[in-house]
Amino acid sequence: MSDAEFLPEESENKIAKLPLAAALVALVGLGDAIYLTIQHYTGEKVPCSVTGGCEAVLTSSYAEIGGIPLAAFGAAAYFIAFSLAILAAFGNRLMWKLFGIQTALMAGFSLWLIYLQAFVILEYCQFCLLSAATSVTLFLIALFSRFWRS
Repeated sequence: MSDAEFLPEESENKIAKLPLAAALVALVGLGDAIYLTIQHYTGEKVPCSVTGGCEAVLTSSYAEIGGIPLAAFGAAAYFIAFSLAILAAFGNRLMWKLFGIQTALMAGFSLWLIYLQAFVILEYCQFCLLSAATSVTLFLIALFSRFWRS
């Protein structure tokens, strides 16, 4: 399985499009996570016009680990995914493999958080769902690059 279709040769001065697209998607997740982290630390309520359950989700016992909001961990994860994708866009194949591992972990954790919203908290947060969609999209990009051949 070669990433040659998606990653440029080291000798060429090109930017691979799939990792660059992944980096842009990671920026969406990073923005979402930073927003939620700021809202957490300022104590401001998050407007929740679509799902109506943001307050219940973001103030639940599942919203923090050791006093740190999950959104802060999410911001770190998205920053790592962004960095790995940018490095891969310039031809570093190892970084693209690490990106795949990173996004698999992110997507898996996001699915766990969706389960908690659906079956434990019984409320949904639109910003959390955006993050989950972003994480799963990043994983699908990585997965697509492994199995699709031109």
